[in-house]
Amino acid sequence: MPRRISTVRGREFGDGVRAALTAAGLTSRSVSELLHWDEAKISALLNGKGGSTELEVGILLGVCRTPHEERDHLLKLFREAHLRGWLQEHGTSAPIQPRTFVEHLNIATRYVSWSPLLVPGLLQIPHYMHEVFRATATIPRDEIGTRVVARTGTQDVFRRMLQCTFYIHEQALSLPVGGKRVMRDQLHHMLRMEVRPNITIRLVPTAIGAHAGLGGAFDLMRFDKVPQVVFLENENSMLIIESQQSVQGYEQVIESLDQTSLDAEQSRRWITKLMT
Repeated sequence: MPRRISTVRGREFGDGVRAALTAAGLTSRSVSELLHWDEAKISALLNGKGGSTELEVGILLGVCRTPHEERDHLLKLFREAHLRGWLQEHGTSAPIQPRTFVEHLNIATRYVSWSPLLVPGLLQIPHYMHEVFRATATIPRDEIGTRVVARTGTQDVFRRMLQCTFYIHEQALSLPVGGKRVMRDQLHHMLRMEVRPNITIRLVPTAIGAHAGLGGAFDLMRFDKVPQVVFLENENSMLIIESQQSVQGYEQVIESLDQTSLDAEQSRRWITKLMT
């Protein structure tokens, strides 16, 4: 099979196979001995360099005793690993843990978020999350607690000092999610997070009127060795944009928001004022 280009699908495939090996207690060397493959073949497969067939991938996952749902998912990714752009349709409701988003968040070097309606997920406190999930029409009530735990766990990414910039519209902080007490705690949490050297919060004031972010919320991630990617989350689907021409359009939105938003110090004072 020809060498593959680096894509979101391809990276998720490689991560999934690594996880399958780990779950089976196997290493590249041990599985190559079991299958009588050259260890370089396993390495090439994990790094998306081709050289394997779908049958061989199936044999490898069989040796790992990979659960059938994960096996089928990885085989589908293998077939589509050359494709750029990915519309993930989730059915009635979004997954509890958005796998592709989280896996890329964990390897990103820079994260930029634009949020016009709500506090961004990475900055939300559990009580705020609970109220957002409770108000969402498509989320089963018995999943709310699990979703809060999952989203809170995603915030562990801050421990590795990921550089983050959050552009937030003023109306997102004026929406009384959970009532005054929850919003006061949420705003206070944002002020505590903002003092970290790797986190910048910029507010877009309502008074400026129309602005470049009217197209809706998005998250842009940059990486060391692969092209930047944009994530658009909807009610029960996620669109992942990889075309660099399309991504450039979102870069232009960020550049415009950077010009129209309050600076970090002004934003800090604005949030403090909203608390009172």
